Amino acid sequence: MKDRSKFTLYSGGHRGAESKFGELAEKWGIAEVNYSFDGHNIQRASGVRVLDEVELSKGNVSMEIVSARMGRTYTSSSKIRKVTQLIFHMVNSGYHVIAVGWIQPDGTVKGGTGWGVELAKLFNRPLHVFDQDRNTWFAWKNHEWVVETPTITSDSFAGTGTRNLSKSGEAALLDLFERSFGDSAKA
Repeated sequence: MKDRSKFTLYSGGHRGAESKFGELAEKWGIAEVNYSFDGHNIQRASGVRVLDEVELSKGNVSMEIVSARMGRTYTSSSKIRKVTQLIFHMVNSGYHVIAVGWIQPDGTVKGGTGWGVELAKLFNRPLHVFDQDRNTWFAWKNHEWVVETPTITSDSFAGTGTRNLSKSGEAALLDLFERSFGDSAKA
């Protein structure tokens, strides 16, 4: 059995998928780091790490690059910029990136979750997305999405996803933790 004390979840603690990742990490006794910034409203109180302006700036990317990569237009508002910077820290800290959302026809993932997914692609990280419409796990391999059910094997992993987590998304995350770590310590 895996030594759960060696694993760390990196997330944003936001409502929905990120909060569920955190709840499951807590239930399985896995360390949790939730990145935030002043004025950012998150749901998880465990492992909060507030990034200052200097730390946030390390994840600064031109909003034009974000827009081009995502195939959609983003404003350059301060809050959206800070969110993209925060997502950089999540993906940079967690080797295996796991997300819940919707894979779109162009191969991107819907919403802010999509930026984390694109960074994982750019950083050549193991990447899995649970598509809530198709009720299936996918992995990014050889520049395409392929059906593949993940197991958490990297001691650092990033958990992100939609604020609108469905019952099937919740079940997929629970199954992921059970498959990866066995029975929970706190049933």
